[in-house]
This record gives sequence, C-alpha cells and structure tokens, in this order.
Amino acid sequence: MSIPIGERDKGRKYMPRAKKVAKIENNEVPVVDVYSLSGKKVDKFKLDPDVFSAKINKPLLHEIIQMYRANARQGNASTKTKGLVRGGGKKPWRQKGTGRARAGSIRSPLWRHGGVTFGPLPRDFGYDMPKKTKRIALISSLSAKLKDNEMLIIEKDPELKQPKTKEIAKLLLSLKIYGDRVLFLYANSNENIVKSCRNVKNMTLRRSIDFNTYDVLSNSTILFSKNTHDAIVKRLK
Repeated sequence: MSIPIGERDKGRKYMPRAKKVAKIENNEVPVVDVYSLSGKKVDKFKLDPDVFSAKINKPLLHEIIQMYRANARQGNASTKTKGLVRGGGKKPWRQKGTGRARAGSIRSPLWRHGGVTFGPLPRDFGYDMPKKTKRIALISSLSAKLKDNEMLIIEKDPELKQPKTKEIAKLLLSLKIYGDRVLFLYANSNENIVKSCRNVKNMTLRRSIDFNTYDVLSNSTILFSKNTHDAIVKRLK
C-alpha cells in the first residue's frame, strides 16, 4: 500500500542546501618562490590553499571551455532557400502535357543554381553557466596551473613612468618565459603597463577581476605579483 505524499513528508526535517564550494585537495599551504623584476629568487610566499590548492575538476573545466569557445563563435554561416534566391517566380513550363517532370520554380533545391535545403543560417551559439560553477572552474584551473609548475610570482608589478615594451620584454627574458604564452594578471589599473604589454608577442594581459578559466588554460604560464594574489583571493573567496 502506497503512502500518500503528504503523509510521507509529514514531520520530515528538510536541511538547507549546502553552499557550492571547491573542495580542498589537501591541507598543506602551497609555498612558491617569489622573483624580483630582475629574475632572481628573493623570497618565499604562501598561496591561499582555498584558491590554489583545490580539487581539480576536469569534467567541469571541459564544460567551461566549451562554453567560452561557443560564445566566441561568430555564427555567420548563411545560405539561401529557394524563396531567397533571386528569380524563379515563373513556372518553367505548364503542369501537364509536356512529358517532363512537373516543376514550379527554376530555383528548386533539386536544380542547379537553386536554393539550399536546411542550410545554415546566422545564429547565436552563445550560452551561459551559473556564477558558482564558473567560480569553481576558475579555482580549479588555477590549482591545475600551480600543480603543473606553470605559475610565477613576482614581488611587485613593474613601475613604469611611461609605456616601455622593452621593460616588459626584459622581465620576461629574466624569468626565461619570453616567447611563451604568458597570462599577466594585475590588480591596480595602470595604463602604462597596458600599453607596454600589448605589443609583446604571445602575452595576454588581464585585470584580476576580469580574467576567466579560458584565459588561464589557454596560456602556458601565469604571471602575477603578491598584491595581485590578494586581489584574486578576495574575488574568489
């Protein structure tokens, strides 16, 4: 005998849903080397374990990358149906009596120079995912980069009085990452840094509040300062 739904749920205590958070892989605090702007090791620095030592969720990373790639698609592919192709408004020949197959338009998809059946039309491939999901994916990507030793910390951001591409190139050469795909993260808005980095080959520049999982995984090295680390942690915690 089945129990009515109302009777089944009577007296049951419902627990609130737990907050969706990234799982910590281990309790150890990750410690990394800090480099000066001249490329020398000057200190050790403890990274936040909640952001840089979380469990790496590969299926989620795949889903997020698929989303960003889909959002980047232009969706321009376009074809014409027989109603959009110019001409073909007149019936080629009468319906009966000619011995030929019946035809209503010279722009039929069966004819040369005719329209296309079920061809692609301009469309938007973009879609979104929940904010919590994107946050966990970003934490997972940062943890993966640290685990693969593809993260460098500098003591401070370059202080430039005017735009100087040469200074940024010197920094990358001293860290032995010049020519690699580098994601440089910075916290405080600095127009001189932006103008100095935009002409460096294979370098992507993002603010600590703007970068996403695709930026992290599409570059081979992540570069940021200790101040930027604090800004990243503030954003993701």
